[in-house]
Amino acid sequence: LHAPYQSFSYVVKFLREAALDPTVKTIKITIYRLAEVSHISSSLINAVKNGKEVTVQIELQARFDEQANIHYAEQMQREGVKLIFGVAGLKVHCKICVVERMEEGKLKKYSLISTGNFNESTARIYTDYTLFTANQKIGKELNRVFDFFEVNYKIKAYKHLIVSPHYTRTAIYDLIQTEIFNTIQGKKSGIKLKLNSLSDNRLIDRLYAASRAGVKIQLIVRGICCLIPGVKSMSENIEVISVVDKFLEHPRLYIFENDGAPNVYISSADFMRRNLDTRVEISCPIYDQQIKEEILETFDICWSDNVKARCISQKQDNLYRKNNKPKVRSQFALYEYYKNKLEN
Repeated sequence: LHAPYQSFSYVVKFLREAALDPTVKTIKITIYRLAEVSHISSSLINAVKNGKEVTVQIELQARFDEQANIHYAEQMQREGVKLIFGVAGLKVHCKICVVERMEEGKLKKYSLISTGNFNESTARIYTDYTLFTANQKIGKELNRVFDFFEVNYKIKAYKHLIVSPHYTRTAIYDLIQTEIFNTIQGKKSGIKLKLNSLSDNRLIDRLYAASRAGVKIQLIVRGICCLIPGVKSMSENIEVISVVDKFLEHPRLYIFENDGAPNVYISSADFMRRNLDTRVEISCPIYDQQIKEEILETFDICWSDNVKARCISQKQDNLYRKNNKPKVRSQFALYEYYKNKLEN
């Protein structure tokens, strides 16, 4: 699901139906920011009333939303929802949900992983990806994250998810190094990233190293960008744009070419020290080929923007991108992209 081009109501409906389904046994969810009037919270409370075991990890230190989160936490606690109030020293910023349903005598996991908050209000003005998946291996690893919230002196192992604060930095380093190796070997290589902010110096140095090795890098960074693109012998293979338009560009998306078999991840983590080292964040691989192709296409549409895109450069002038290509306002083009998919 790509909000707001596709309706966030599917997420609300998923939780409403889980609350009513007699075969659903447990619901686990992380909450960072809730809407002022939250149907998500109502569904979780209804689930408890219907006999489900509901666990909510709620972040009470979400900037600007502390009061609302405390209000909903008190309400859910009164109704019998099991609350977890974070991990000492870490802010929980990941957006995940696992629903366990009894099918043929076994618990089957249905999961949500999102780049944005489970918030009906912001979903109308923030662009974000949400993956609905019945992949049991991913569901199992999401359960390990919830186990970590409760018993956080035990560090879990993951084969599919990339989880901060323990694994994200080294995993991204490895993915960048693979692209460097592929370039040296004459194989297909490239890195495409869509972020809110890029400020971690050590990770920036790795991107510079990739550029010097000849890896072509495309970055869409809406906010802070401490990387300087286009500098000879340092970052001449790196281009950076920022798109600010009608909707707030909020997804975190990592694409590594991997010799023609791209590794694609949606994530809650920006490339900032806090996201890599002092928060619980999750990056989820996209395995479904159709979804992967859709995400690649939406990145390319955003990259082609020459109306609202600004070029980030050493001059720090943030000039609008100008070229001789047909005008593309990426957010409007994405609306048409999804409209055409519906019609065809």
